[in-house]
Amino acid sequence: MKKLLGTLMLAGTMIIAAACGEGDTNGGGDTGAGASQGEVNVGYFPNLDHAAGIIGKEKGYFAEEIENHDIDFLNFPNGNDFIDALDTGVIDMGYVGPGPAINYFLSGGDVVVLGAAANGATLIVAREDSGIHSLEDFDGKSFCTPGNGCTHNVQLEIMLKELGLESNRLGGTVEHQSRINPASMVAMFEQGQIDAAPAPEPWGTLLVEEHNAHVVTEWNDVFLGKELASVVFVTTGEYLEDNPDIVEQALRAHQRSVEFAQNNEADTLETVNDLIYGLTQTRLPEHVLEKAWQRMAVTTETHPDALQAWATASYELQFMDNEPDLDGFVDTSILDKVIAETE
Repeated sequence: MKKLLGTLMLAGTMIIAAACGEGDTNGGGDTGAGASQGEVNVGYFPNLDHAAGIIGKEKGYFAEEIENHDIDFLNFPNGNDFIDALDTGVIDMGYVGPGPAINYFLSGGDVVVLGAAANGATLIVAREDSGIHSLEDFDGKSFCTPGNGCTHNVQLEIMLKELGLESNRLGGTVEHQSRINPASMVAMFEQGQIDAAPAPEPWGTLLVEEHNAHVVTEWNDVFLGKELASVVFVTTGEYLEDNPDIVEQALRAHQRSVEFAQNNEADTLETVNDLIYGLTQTRLPEHVLEKAWQRMAVTTETHPDALQAWATASYELQFMDNEPDLDGFVDTSILDKVIAETE
């Protein structure tokens, strides 16, 4: 267990290093259809619910579909770093939780959701000796999330709010620590530094199966658990306008990736595990990935109403100053066209 703990702590450092610019390239160079006309940079997280992005990278779908361009993939530890990269042009498109994308959009940022990649995948877990057995027990306890106001953060805090509990950010009695990348959650649980977490998969299931945590709220009972996209595929409006053909080709790769993941569970889990191994030099137990896979749905189905409901909850929690209006945030027209052509 100490070896696994140490390598997972290393994962946090390595993933952050990748987010700072050490991207992992796949499918670059001449594809045979002509000389490269530049790079297309795609962001993703090394999480199980980013399986579509990982499959698209590792199986070469993006390199096959996007003609005459080198494809560079960069992984990120949290949505805030992803959005910073999108805002500064470090990446052109990619996979991110809806929370950071919504926050960026509502602050005037240029981002468009082109479709979903996964739904669910948030599991609320607590350390064995934390004293937390239900949401009511969070009073006086602590929890951590990958980012302040991230998707998982809002999902937990809105449920606590309904019970009359608030985080210390709002003057309440529940301590919140943010910007904790999922791999580091394992170390914090082991060392008793945190009581609970609304964790993305497979990290939530890993804590339960290998580190004596227990489930407080299953993924399908979490706020908007079944309908809220845990991962969306995004770009900027400017990039979409300037490069419509590249975006359509990328969405073809995305659709192929989703279909592969839906129909090839064993291969998908092995591919995700291989990628995590490449970053951490350790493999997650197969039974952990198999159980985590049942707590999410890889899908392109986007539910704008659920995204709006999440944004409204974020406003109620004072993560944003103005009542949210997501008009223009979601545009699945290109993906709908791609899916229709493959049916």
